[in-house]
Amino acid sequence: MNHLKSSIRVKENVRKTYFAFKLILLVVLQVLYAGDTLVRPFLESYEFLNHFVRAIIFLLSANLIFSLVRIIALRIYLKQREETKVQPNFVVGIDRIEFLLNLIAVLIALMLAFGIRPLEFLTSITIVAAAIALLTKDYITSIVNGLIMMFSDQLEIGDKIQIGRHIGFIRDITLFNLVLKSDSGEIILIPNTMALSADVVNFSKNNTHQVIFDAEITSKNEIHLNLLEELLLKILAKYPEVVVKEGAQLNIIERKAENLVIRYQFPIKSGEKQTEIQVKKSINQAFIDWNYEHRKA
Repeated sequence: MNHLKSSIRVKENVRKTYFAFKLILLVVLQVLYAGDTLVRPFLESYEFLNHFVRAIIFLLSANLIFSLVRIIALRIYLKQREETKVQPNFVVGIDRIEFLLNLIAVLIALMLAFGIRPLEFLTSITIVAAAIALLTKDYITSIVNGLIMMFSDQLEIGDKIQIGRHIGFIRDITLFNLVLKSDSGEIILIPNTMALSADVVNFSKNNTHQVIFDAEITSKNEIHLNLLEELLLKILAKYPEVVVKEGAQLNIIERKAENLVIRYQFPIKSGEKQTEIQVKKSINQAFIDWNYEHRKA
């Protein structure tokens, strides 16, 4: 069993414990609210207290239903994925859906607490509701797009992707943004609408992606690109498990008056972020040393 699957099951066991506590609390409140107990006279005397208890009962009931559906859905998903990779997107997706449903339940519970009947209230503000829907159209579109990505197999948390000029690893998919983390550590927020409407390159789906270095070297002195290429290949040879050194290429992409712009690229396995950072540092240091030696000469 992989680590992610084990982690999910541990968290679900904790959720089941909370579910049991909330169920017991609901039963106690329901007995106090509907039964002939010592609390009954207070509920009849204080209307606000009666509405408040009713709202709490509704909120707990809705939350328990949503939690039960979530537990069942996740259990079925984990069982189906017994021998295959578990996608964190699915867990994030059902968490976001549960959050939205609970948010709606909280709004309805607030109405009940103040003695407002939700159906009559919504009917009476139909025009206002239509105006609110128009104003929140972009937010609703973003939420729908976010949910589409969460349950899609095309993008997965941990994938390295490129959207426009932004390249980074997917760290989270929220209801409004796709959260990327670049190689240099910056957090990039891409709106969900842009993520689905723009061209997206997913390097991780091919299991490897190209690492590209562009550098300038002086052309005043004699240049032996074969020696530089051999030096860089020796560095790549230190990482045989993640780097495909047979695919490495060293090319001149631009000739200037005093400098040459060269490009070195090689395939590396996706998902090996820490190793990729180390390889990049080693290659950059090699270019710096090479330039220093030639300038000194």
